[in-house]
Amino acid sequence: MVDYHTAGQPTYQYGGNGPGIGDYMAQEDDWDRDLLLDPAWEKQQRKTFTAWCNSHLRKAGTQIENIDEDFRDGLKLMLLLEVISGERLPKPERGKMRVHKINNVNKALDFIASKGVKLVSIGAEEIVDGNAKMTLGMIWTIILRFAIQDISVEETSAKEGLLLWCQRKTAPYKNVNVQNFHISWKDGLAFNALIHRHRPELIEYDKLRKDDPVTNLNNAFEVAEKYLDIPKMLDAEDIVNTARPDEKAIMTYVSSFYHAFSGAQKAETAANRICKVLAVNQENEHLMEDYEKLASDLLEWIQRTIPWLENRVPQKTMQEMQQKLEDFRDYRRVHKPPKVQEKCQLEINFNTLQTKLRLSNRPAFMPSEGKMVSDINNGWSHLEQAEKGYEEWLLNEIRRLERLDHLAEKFRQKASIHESWTEGKEAMLRQKDYETATLSDIKALIRKHEAFESDLAAHQDRVEQIAAIAQELNELDYYDSPSVNARCQKICDQWDSLGSLTHTRREALEKTEKQLETIDQLHLEYAKRAAPFNNWMESAMEDLQDMFIVHTIEEIEGLIAAHDQFKSTLPDADKEREAILGIQSEAQRIADYNSIKLSGNNPYTSVTPQIINSKWERVQQLVPKRDHALQDEQSKQQSNEHLRRQFASQANIVGPWIQTKMEEIGRISIEMNGTLEDQLNHLKQYEQSIVDYKPNIDLLEQQHQLIQEALIFDNKHTNYTMEHIRVGWEQLLTTIARTINEVENQILTRDAKGISQEQMQEFRASFNHFDKDHGGSLGPEEFKACLISLGYDVENDRQGDAEFNRIMSVVDPNNSGVVTFQAFIDFMSRETTDTDTADQVIASFKVLAGDKNYITAEELRRELPPDQAEYCIARMAPYQGPDAIPGALDYKSFSTALYGESDL
Repeated sequence: MVDYHTAGQPTYQYGGNGPGIGDYMAQEDDWDRDLLLDPAWEKQQRKTFTAWCNSHLRKAGTQIENIDEDFRDGLKLMLLLEVISGERLPKPERGKMRVHKINNVNKALDFIASKGVKLVSIGAEEIVDGNAKMTLGMIWTIILRFAIQDISVEETSAKEGLLLWCQRKTAPYKNVNVQNFHISWKDGLAFNALIHRHRPELIEYDKLRKDDPVTNLNNAFEVAEKYLDIPKMLDAEDIVNTARPDEKAIMTYVSSFYHAFSGAQKAETAANRICKVLAVNQENEHLMEDYEKLASDLLEWIQRTIPWLENRVPQKTMQEMQQKLEDFRDYRRVHKPPKVQEKCQLEINFNTLQTKLRLSNRPAFMPSEGKMVSDINNGWSHLEQAEKGYEEWLLNEIRRLERLDHLAEKFRQKASIHESWTEGKEAMLRQKDYETATLSDIKALIRKHEAFESDLAAHQDRVEQIAAIAQELNELDYYDSPSVNARCQKICDQWDSLGSLTHTRREALEKTEKQLETIDQLHLEYAKRAAPFNNWMESAMEDLQDMFIVHTIEEIEGLIAAHDQFKSTLPDADKEREAILGIQSEAQRIADYNSIKLSGNNPYTSVTPQIINSKWERVQQLVPKRDHALQDEQSKQQSNEHLRRQFASQANIVGPWIQTKMEEIGRISIEMNGTLEDQLNHLKQYEQSIVDYKPNIDLLEQQHQLIQEALIFDNKHTNYTMEHIRVGWEQLLTTIARTINEVENQILTRDAKGISQEQMQEFRASFNHFDKDHGGSLGPEEFKACLISLGYDVENDRQGDAEFNRIMSVVDPNNSGVVTFQAFIDFMSRETTDTDTADQVIASFKVLAGDKNYITAEELRRELPPDQAEYCIARMAPYQGPDAIPGALDYKSFSTALYGESDL
């Protein structure tokens, strides 16, 4: 008989290169022969290994009784390897000779070696000879390779992986602390805990007692054999009566539990993956709904507000226009600020949603038609244009009404004076008194008529002024223009009539002038001098009572100077008055001297000395009143000037401060260092410092309100208007909010993609290096240089250009010509990290469906949480495949739709 061992048959050693089992066997120190000699351990191994082998052999319709004897011919050994590996071994030899048996065993050992296993000091002859120690060592090697090596839990495998799995599954159970595969299992609670964790209906764990290990072990072994198809591999007494149960026997037994429950573990993993994907989708849909509602509300408010701002129907009175101005202030103070915040929050929500969609490989969110951020910005721009136009219209209308009120009052004053002067003049001109008058009377009438003509000519200017004022009131659309026009027309018609009557009377008087020889020269001289002086006093009284409107201190100072100039002429006027009165006195003195009895008043004029004195006293009274009025207006203009300077002083501080902060934000966004959280905290502190500056804006608003209430329309002391300050302040708040949102999105990207802080800083450093103008974005050539510095092959050749164009289509899908830092981060994160895909979700659903091409509602409700199960059922289309059954759902199209690759 040939001795295959001495003739060169191989002696196998176990020590594979793979992780887990090779390391574990290296620790076993080639096969611990001394421990194997322990009768208790050998008995446990025989029983466990025999039961383990039979659990597989009975699938082929056979089993073994004696592990030493039944593997000697190699036939059942080869059959065992075929069953547990699922592969075909070489055809066994059926002879009964020793060489046939050795050849069969060698075929089995060769197969084991082909799986990367080295059998240490185990040869075919020892198995054929029935060597118990070698046979048990070989079976243990098979168990390690085919039952334990492939166990993997959180990057640990084989023994460590199986131990970690046991610890995870039994962690919630009291009195269970799995630290090894020997004494940790003696009280039987760990076996029961494993079963209860996966099949709680089979074990009443709370009724088990730690001090009754035999009952615990028998309960677990019997339940496992009856319900889990795990054969009883050990007797409870063998474990309890041994100081340290055999580790290999326990590991073999426990591995059977692992494989029995591995299907449930896969289903749990698949369900977790689906739950994660569905949770992301549900959250994104909620954010989309929130955006749509907020956008609809904001657009509705804008569309409702713009017609109100575009309503430019003028009011008739100043009070009504002042009420409109107050309503506009309420809109600025109360209604608009919350909408500014809503608009800012809407942009932040939109950016956050798009970031989350990119991070979860979902398509970008496209709002409903007309609800894009650009649509809202366009509507907002239209609103602000309407607002600006409305404010300008209000102020112009107030100026117009103020001017109209002034002109209307001036018209009434001049018309009243003129009407008072013309009262009785027509009747006087129509008199025929010259027909019966004496010569002296006729001469007096002629002189009187000449004085009247002089007076009439003096009033011509006033009539022209009245007509000019009426014309201006018509051009400014004065609401009471009809009555003004009627009164002006009456004055003009009367003036034409007076001119005609005056001419007619002059002709009549001149016709009889030759008959007149004497005239009282003194009366005539009096009349000639009294009439213009009287007109001068009437003009002076009219001027002293004339209303005035000014807007600057310079204008009131000009009026004061003119008034001072007028007062300087009063001494000369008083001399003229005394001279005129002297003429009348001289005439009376001559008449008295010559004993002439004058018949009544001066025949040449109706202006008596009493009238002159009365009007002179009136002028004297009006001068100090005019002084007071001018002084009051001067005080008012000084107060207005103070308001201008006060506002300008504050505005010249706030305006440059806002500009400085805008520039600082631009620098901060480029020069920020430290972690993203440090940058976010710094930005929020910076934002708080800006918010803390709000009282200065409020103070400026209060000062601006005082200026508007005082009807101050210009300010030469500053170039800043309140509108400039408001726009700058709103831009400042929006800019810092957007910068904070950008950092928050970077944190979301970093956390979701697993990017380290060092990577993020490297990305920021690379981006800033090529951002030469510090504008926060890269042009195509700058971005290409950045990619080349990071190792991308995008040189100027056909292949490099194609790759660069592909990358640009990812980072700049809208062809804007620039690459933002957020787009750069998204691209780099996709290049360096892994994410869920549609294929992974489809594979997970297939596990839940038991490898079917469809899934049922019952399976979804069994494997997923209720809300997410119903979410899937409501959105999955019916399955249309040839193997469809009633109620079958298509999970493949649903998974694809989650990632935007087709319509759900």
